[in-house]
Amino acid sequence: MSRYERWNSLLELLAQQGRLTVEEAAETLDVSTATIRRDFDELAQQQMLMRTRGGAVAQSVSYDLPLRYKTARHEGEKQRIAEAAAEMVQPGGVVGLNGGTTTSEVARTLAARADPGARLTVVTNALNIAAELTVRQHVKIVVTGGVARPQSYELIGPLASGVLEQVTLDIAFLGVDGIDAEAGASAHHEGEASVNNLMIGRAGRVVAVADASKIGRRAFARICGIDRIHTLITDAGLSDAAVAAFTDRGVEVLRV
Repeated sequence: MSRYERWNSLLELLAQQGRLTVEEAAETLDVSTATIRRDFDELAQQQMLMRTRGGAVAQSVSYDLPLRYKTARHEGEKQRIAEAAAEMVQPGGVVGLNGGTTTSEVARTLAARADPGARLTVVTNALNIAAELTVRQHVKIVVTGGVARPQSYELIGPLASGVLEQVTLDIAFLGVDGIDAEAGASAHHEGEASVNNLMIGRAGRVVAVADASKIGRRAFARICGIDRIHTLITDAGLSDAAVAAFTDRGVEVLRV
């Protein structure tokens, strides 16, 4: 288990339990207590948790982990979601992608599948996606303006609207921190939510891409109502009842 994977596991345990002792964490993750103490100290320095005597407590109810800590979560599910998403894109299409681990996987899959004879255009506010795809000669990258947010590598703020107001997208793939059949799609940060809303407003079709752990969750800032989303691609872990809640509101649900 890498350090980032271990940190991710520690923060998820804290989110579930509220507090952890060094001994409990060491036993659960099968590492030494010295390792856990170092992890707690480093995460406390990043204000991801609050250090206590002999352990740690959760800093907040909902964690907005930096993107580099999230990559190991539900990896197989995200790859299958990405494959299904890429199948929706026509050769030479114009695709919008916001930031996140699932949309990053969609970007990689699109680049691998893209027809060299029909140039794919990707519009994104995610710096990591732009950096990864810019070396692909058969993919045209359009990056929005804005101020970079370190947690997600997304560009946010009013500068992003200047580009997004000038483009038209065939399809937008929307990564979310939470999506609920009643509350709609949401993000941890209001700046991301605002830019994401602008992006999907330029798209002919909006596809939310989210593993089952995001379904039924509500994050701080609303991106859009459920009526703005045409399709939800998720994994097989989503229950039939949850699927029905979305389909009743006119959202096509694909479980992969």
